[in-house]
Amino acid sequence: MTYLSRVRINPLRAASRTLLASPRALHGAVLAGIPDTAPGDRILWRLDADHPRRPMLLVLTPSKPDWTHIVEQAGWPDAEGEHYAIRDYSPLLAQLAVGREFAFRLKASPVQNTSKPDKPSAHRTKTDAELHHRSYRMAHRTAAQQLTWFLDRTARWGFTVPEARTDDPSPGLGPSAAEPPIDAPPAREVRITDRSRSTFTKPGTRTPVTLTTATFEGRLRISDPGLLEAALLGGIGPSKAYGCGLLTLAPLPTGAR
Repeated sequence: MTYLSRVRINPLRAASRTLLASPRALHGAVLAGIPDTAPGDRILWRLDADHPRRPMLLVLTPSKPDWTHIVEQAGWPDAEGEHYAIRDYSPLLAQLAVGREFAFRLKASPVQNTSKPDKPSAHRTKTDAELHHRSYRMAHRTAAQQLTWFLDRTARWGFTVPEARTDDPSPGLGPSAAEPPIDAPPAREVRITDRSRSTFTKPGTRTPVTLTTATFEGRLRISDPGLLEAALLGGIGPSKAYGCGLLTLAPLPTGAR
């Protein structure tokens, strides 16, 4: 059985500042809350910091977790209210059907494979020369590249992103008959709400890791429930251990359907 958890984080505590600043440290805290893991188990997590005073940790696990240690170290252990919530994921998966629409959020690490990076690091140059690697994994750094990366791959994840709903222009404000139509792709109901870049080292090594992320939000329409379920449970894109790849769905706001 799969579970989706939401854990409140208190950003003013010393331990919280460490977790919020380090994907490595937060990954370790997530693993510490899962008593039973098996080889091949996929654990996905994401830190939502829309409200800086109340960041929220979301975790998808294949078994029921216990987040007491995070509450004690980085939450409000003596306060009233729900410190964390754990929900069975099966009811959501049962709702997946062709044509159904949901609001979504995804934090991902958009990348491309290239054989000729513009500025390879010394580490990459050395290891590639030794191991004869034929390609590099390079992050997309601009918002336009990241959005294209996302939209080009939605079909393989089992959904499409509908065209944005726009009102017709007022009389006299639209293009005139003398003006040629603009041949541009239609706008889609997705936007990038956050972009970040951080550098840290892998555990037990001095190998630097640079993580470039983009958070996508919008509306999706299911085209293949099986592919979407695989994306929900298995994650999307690389860097899943560092808080990327967790796609979450929610009912559309009233009036948005």
